[in-house]
Amino acid sequence: MDSFNSFKQWKKQCLSKIDLSKKGTIDEIIVHLVSYLNESENFFSTSSCSGRIILIDGASGSTEVQKQGCAWLFVTHQKCAKEDLISSLQKSQGDAVFKFEPFVLHVQCHRLEDAQLLHSVAINSGFRNSGITVGKKGKIIMAVRSTHCLEVPLTREGELLATEEYIDFLVEVANQKMEENKKRIDRFFSCLQHALTTDENTTNDRAEENGSVYTRRRRKGQNKTKCVITTGEDDMQSDEDDLLETGLTFF
Repeated sequence: MDSFNSFKQWKKQCLSKIDLSKKGTIDEIIVHLVSYLNESENFFSTSSCSGRIILIDGASGSTEVQKQGCAWLFVTHQKCAKEDLISSLQKSQGDAVFKFEPFVLHVQCHRLEDAQLLHSVAINSGFRNSGITVGKKGKIIMAVRSTHCLEVPLTREGELLATEEYIDFLVEVANQKMEENKKRIDRFFSCLQHALTTDENTTNDRAEENGSVYTRRRRKGQNKTKCVITTGEDDMQSDEDDLLETGLTFF
């Protein structure tokens, strides 16, 4: 199976899967962006989050940095209100942590050149923590990420650690980050459209030039073509498995 057929098979499998995320659907604010990528023959999204403000209640005294086993007291993909956060904090029985997590998008790409193009768009749009991962099975994953996160502990064993004034300040900071996050998403989508349109036009121009050269050569009796086939993998594994067996990562 050649590389493009392998890619098409991976894409078909991924897009036909049931969404197992907590929300179960793509965030509304990035539906147009994800759809645009999935409609391209060289890309498809494997996971995404538009950015969120969350309050997670972990076990008291736990030092593990993870979400498994934690209670989600509050989550929104929009700006939040102080009253909603304070109300949610009253439900805390452990160590509650207030977080802002920015937009993240994982895209599988057909070729390394496609991933490099997407990486350039991401960096220029403000997502400076983006990177490319090449798995052992040949999967090329481009991760769009940024670093403007926020993480603050607010309760200890259910007891509030901060004043209402400080909570008001945190909400203001988180909302500012959410606003900046939205601007970067809009910039990314705009730059992506421009980059893919330009790349497509360039490819078409090259195809026309090659077709013209081929026609002239054929008239001269030089009807010879070269075809390079890249061997892919028949064993289609999940995106999660492939990311766990990473071969190379570029940042």
